[in-house]
Formats: sequence, C-alpha cells, structure tokens
Amino acid sequence: MCGIYINADPILYESRTRAIRVHGVVTTVRLENLFWDTLQEIASREGLTTSEFVVKLYDELLTLRGEAPMNFASFLRVCCARYLSLSAARNEAAADAPHGNAQKLKVVQAG
Repeated sequence: MCGIYINADPILYESRTRAIRVHGVVTTVRLENLFWDTLQEIASREGLTTSEFVVKLYDELLTLRGEAPMNFASFLRVCCARYLSLSAARNEAAADAPHGNAQKLKVVQAG
C-alpha cells in the first residue's frame, strides 16, 4: 500500500536552501527538492522565475494579512500542496467528463 510513497526518489525529499532577495533583503528558505520543483512549475506557468514567484506570494500575503507568516517555508509547502491538489482535482474532472467536455477542460487548463 505505501510503496507509491516509500519508493520515491530520495532526491525529492532532500532539502535545499536557496537565497531569495525580498525587496533588497536577502533571506534563505530551506525546502525539500519536490517543493522547489513544484514552485518552479507554478512560476513558469505564471511567466516568472521561482524567486520572482516566491516574492510575489510574499507580497500578496503581506497585503492580505498585514504580516508575513512566522514560518514562510511552511507557507510555501502549503501553497505547493494546494496547487498539486487542485491540479489533481482538475485532471480527475477532465477524466470523468464526457469525451467532448474533456477536450474543452484541457484547453481551459492550458490557458
């Protein structure tokens, strides 16, 4: 049952620290490679670099909440989990839709 999880490539759960400049201040963020890969995927869909996307998330969170979270790395992990969850739900909906509608959903997802 757990094979799908325990057979994951160890490089995916290896941590990596990156320095990110947020409005002139350099800060470091340590995340597992899987999360860096997911952030890179989201950023490229948005036409941004990973660093630009992380700063955009930071700024929008600051605007919404008035303060940054105590643990920004955890916030980024939750963002990735939400993205992957929503992607899986869209893919499932597309697979369950009648053939014609599945094609329409794929076009909407690409846009």
